[in-house]
Amino acid sequence: MDKDVYTRFAQYPDNVRVRLVELRALILSLANELDVGEVEESLKWGEPSYSVKFGSPIRLDWKIKSPTSYYLFFHCQTKLVDTFRELYADELVFQGNRAIVLSINEPLKRDIVKHCLTLAMTYQQRKHLPMLGG
Repeated sequence: MDKDVYTRFAQYPDNVRVRLVELRALILSLANELDVGEVEESLKWGEPSYSVKFGSPIRLDWKIKSPTSYYLFFHCQTKLVDTFRELYADELVFQGNRAIVLSINEPLKRDIVKHCLTLAMTYQQRKHLPMLGG
């Protein structure tokens, strides 16, 4: 784990850290499964960020002002969140065109989140497709 990301993870409350570590593991595992190359892990805007060569960056965070939520952030100038909303409006909660809002108190909807992460990690190859080929 990147040193700065490790420090940031250590600052989260225990119940939040568990959820964010779960997302991190899913991202790293999925990158390997998709064979998208090396994952660059860093802090962007104080948030753990994950990038692959032909994907769109993914950031994770939790905000003290919303203690029961944690977030998956995506680049707001992509079609990612709009596509996720079309596909999963009944299963996920969104924040504008930039984030999936997840609940600390509910199990991770792993298959749905994995599909969203797949679309983000392969975005450059999909951005011309209707609904990103999703």
